Amino acid sequence: MIQGTGSNVGKSLIVAGLCRLFANRGLNVRPFKPQNMSNNAAVTADGGEIGRAQALQAMGCRVPLTVHMNPVLLKPETDTGAQIIVQGKRFGTMRAREYGKQKGELLQKVLESFSELESSSDLILVEGAGSPAEINLRSGDIANMGFAEAADLPVILCADIDRGGVIASVVGTHAVLEPDEQGRIKGFFINRFRGDPSLFDDGMHEIAQRTGWQGLGVVPWFSDASKLPAEDALDLSSGEGTGEIKIVVPVISRIANFDDLDPLRMEPDVTLELIGPGSPLPGDADVVLLPGSKSTIGDLAFFRKQGWDVDLNAHVRRGGHVLGICGGYQMLGKTISDPDGVEGTAGTVEGLGLLDVETILTPEKSLVQASGKHLATRAAVSGYEIHIGRTSGPDCARPYLHIRDASGAPKLDGAQSADGRIAGTYLHGLFTDDGFRKAYLKGFGAVSDLAYDQRIDAVLDGLAEHLERVLDVEAILQIAKSRT
Repeated sequence: MIQGTGSNVGKSLIVAGLCRLFANRGLNVRPFKPQNMSNNAAVTADGGEIGRAQALQAMGCRVPLTVHMNPVLLKPETDTGAQIIVQGKRFGTMRAREYGKQKGELLQKVLESFSELESSSDLILVEGAGSPAEINLRSGDIANMGFAEAADLPVILCADIDRGGVIASVVGTHAVLEPDEQGRIKGFFINRFRGDPSLFDDGMHEIAQRTGWQGLGVVPWFSDASKLPAEDALDLSSGEGTGEIKIVVPVISRIANFDDLDPLRMEPDVTLELIGPGSPLPGDADVVLLPGSKSTIGDLAFFRKQGWDVDLNAHVRRGGHVLGICGGYQMLGKTISDPDGVEGTAGTVEGLGLLDVETILTPEKSLVQASGKHLATRAAVSGYEIHIGRTSGPDCARPYLHIRDASGAPKLDGAQSADGRIAGTYLHGLFTDDGFRKAYLKGFGAVSDLAYDQRIDAVLDGLAEHLERVLDVEAILQIAKSRT
């Protein structure tokens, strides 16, 4: 199990790289994260959802996704409450204190999923969440030492030198752990080092002396990490391209499933600009892309609070294009109704009114992988649906996509305005499909030669080679084998 001295120290990336490293050695590897918190989810082949980081790690392993790779997923809906996903399905919506009371029951589900993976794997790489040093959260813990103890796993600690105070963070973690937990940690490594790693030799020695843990290496900064899909909205950034085609994305407060943006960030002919709260939508945008949301009605209010509704109407009057995906599609309609109070208070709110459609939110969630074609260009498209609600209305007579789900059942998806400049769809991930992205950008005069999946695969291979050079991989394997 890879645990960290804190959040965002690089655990997810390291596990993804180790997954590819050991898969390249011929081992049957699986990723596992007992509990994750993210609104950026992936839909699995077995009809559930898991954190996007585990989807990337599974790609590192070259294996299909399964709900057992991330049995508990917390999807924040408010500042104090989250939707709880257990083994891929909605378990309920809870506040933090209420969730804490459920952890004992959830641990059994977590161990059940771990056992399911263990039965078909040579090696499981488990990622912790946050830090085991958060001892105020130790009671009932299922994310770090609580799970490591229940599954009897050896632990390796990851620390981030880029944020400073790395010696104190490792030695401090040792200081606050119970003796049996200190003994469970078998080694440590330092991540995100800039410059000559040998300059930290004395630091490695000092940490080893003070903790008794084995130093497993210093991992230099891996610059290509920015090319991999972001899991956290805080990691989102504008694109690398500086092309004349400008796609603008308003970053709403509960943005979800934003993997649609990752390929656009890499396109040389595209300027992808993320607009944060308090900033207006630029007047020179070709496309405004409204992303998915974990709380559509709440994010619609957030959108209006920024004045983005006024900016969007001005964009449309100038002849600009708008594409809404999932929650963004729902916002574009005339109304959004929540009769059962799925997102909070029951009621109906006015949408942005740019599409003649209406949405009714329902407790049932659609979780399907799908493929088909974009009706305007006939380009092949694939992706996944992960949403609540049904959308209907006159503009649905001009659908955006013709798709089939995993069972082969056909359906028309989305809606368009009469002039085609405003469109919405429920299909996430469509921009990761090279064919669709190329055809879509061609409509704006941009050329796309990007093979997105191949680019990500190459970065994972590069990351594996990077870790092979700097970590004591044989020692890591021996630590894994120490579990009996």
